[in-house]
Amino acid sequence: MKYNRKVLSVIFFISIFNYVDRYILSAVFPLIKSDLSLSDTQLGMLASAFMIVYTIVSPFMGLIGDKIKRPFIVGSSAIFWSVSTFLSGLSQSFGQLSFFRSLVGVGEAGYGTVSPSYLAEWFRPEVRARILSIYALAIPVGSAIGYMLGGYLGQKYGWREAFYMVAFPGMLFGVFALFLRESPERGEKKTICFSEYRSLFSNKTYLLIAASQAIGTFSIGGLSAWMPSYYVRTWGMSIAEAGFKFGAVTVLAGILGNLIGGFLADYMRKYTKRSYFIVAYMTFFLSIPCAVLSLLADNIALSLFFVFLTEFFIFMHSGPYHAAIVEITPVTMRSMAFALDIFILHAFGDAISPTIIGYFSDKHGLLMAIFFAAIYLLFGGVTSIFAGHFYIKEHANKT
Repeated sequence: MKYNRKVLSVIFFISIFNYVDRYILSAVFPLIKSDLSLSDTQLGMLASAFMIVYTIVSPFMGLIGDKIKRPFIVGSSAIFWSVSTFLSGLSQSFGQLSFFRSLVGVGEAGYGTVSPSYLAEWFRPEVRARILSIYALAIPVGSAIGYMLGGYLGQKYGWREAFYMVAFPGMLFGVFALFLRESPERGEKKTICFSEYRSLFSNKTYLLIAASQAIGTFSIGGLSAWMPSYYVRTWGMSIAEAGFKFGAVTVLAGILGNLIGGFLADYMRKYTKRSYFIVAYMTFFLSIPCAVLSLLADNIALSLFFVFLTEFFIFMHSGPYHAAIVEITPVTMRSMAFALDIFILHAFGDAISPTIIGYFSDKHGLLMAIFFAAIYLLFGGVTSIFAGHFYIKEHANKT
C-alpha cells in the first residue's frame, strides 16, 4: 500500500469515530431527557456545549498545528475525545454531562483543524477535491453509525452503556496515528503567531466559503440533532427505529453526495476554475424544496425520501470547499485556515442551532422549528455565488 493511501485510511477511520462520538448524543436524546428530567432547551444545550468548546478551542489548536507535527495532534486528540466520551456515560446530572461533552469538543478541535490539510498534502492538487470528499464521507458514515448504534445500544442496554461502547475504537486508531509521518509538502516550519489570523480576514473568498459552510452547518446540524426526535414524536417511531432509519438515510445520502460532489467538481475543473463554487450554490438551492417537502409529506417513507435528497445536496459541497481552502491559503498557514474555518462555521452554525431549534420547539413546536432551519439554506446559495466571484477575481490566475 502506498503511504498516502495508508494516511487516507487512518485519517478516514478516525474521522468516522469523530462523528460517531459526536452524534450518538442525539440518538439517545429521549433516554437522557427521561433519565435526567431535561427540557428540550437543555437537550439542545448539551449538543451546543460540545460545539461551543470545539469552536472556541479550534483557533488555538490551529496555531499549534502549524508549529508541531500534525500526526501527534491527530493521535493524541482522538485518544482524548474518546476518553471524554467514555466519561460522559458516568454523568449523573445535566452539569456533569455538559462538562464531559465539552471535553469531547476539546479533543475533536485538535483533530479537525489539522487533518484536512495534512491529508490533502499527500495527494496531487488535481485530485484533492475527490480525496477530501472521501475524507468527508466520514461525516455521514460516522453520523449514521452514531444514530444507529445510539438508538440500538441505548434502547437495549441504556444510554450510558452506549457511550462506553463507542469510546474504545477511537482510542485504538488514535494510537495508530501517532506513528504516521508528516507530509513532504510541509517542509520547514516557520514561526507562526496568533496575530497572523488577521491575514485570513482580508481573504474575501475564504470568508465567503466559511460563511457558506456556517449556513449549511446551522441547518444540517439542527436537522441532525432533531429529526430523530421529530420522527419519534410525529410518527410514533421507537427510538431505535428512528435512529436506524434516519441514520440509514444519512449514510446513503452522505456517501453519494460527497463522492458525486467531489468528482463533479474535479471534472468541471477542466472547463471552469469556478467549479467548486458552482457545485456549492446549485446544491444549496436544490436542498431547500426537498427539506420543506420532508416536513409536508403525508407518510414516513416519502418524508425520509425527501430528507435523503436534502442531505444528498447539502453534503455535495463539502469536498470542493475543503479543496478550495487548501488552494487559496499558504501551506504554512493551512492548519490555521481550517481552524478559523471551523470557528466560523460552528460558531454561527451547529454550535447554536440545536439550542435555537430546541427553544423554538418549546415555544412553537418542533415542526416549525425545523422548517426555519430548512429555509435558512437559501442564504448559503447566495454566499456561494459571491465566493465564486471573488475567487475568480483574487485567486484563479495564481493557480
